[in-house]
Amino acid sequence: MMNYTIAQTFSAAHFKRRFGIYRDTFKEMVKALKLTWRTSPKPGAKPKLGLEDRVLVALEYWREYRTYFHIGSSWGISESTVCRIVHSIEDALMRSRRFRLPGKRQLV
Repeated sequence: MMNYTIAQTFSAAHFKRRFGIYRDTFKEMVKALKLTWRTSPKPGAKPKLGLEDRVLVALEYWREYRTYFHIGSSWGISESTVCRIVHSIEDALMRSRRFRLPGKRQLV
């Protein structure tokens, strides 16, 4: 099962090959998202994945366009959770105005 701890062990070239971005870009994404990240979760079940893992899930989806089911089974989460993660990461990165997502446009 993939997670951020395993991804940290990848060489720079392997990380770029796996997730489609450089490690420095990944760190900038996490830094931008930490501003809006809730450290204390809402009442209910605690999230299985931390912020870094969520960004990696979104990157894996954008890189490979595998189905939510396949990504979810790789990370040990449901496909609906993968969908929510991808959309929330996309929206948060767009709001930060520090990143462009090709093909992602707002309706006027």
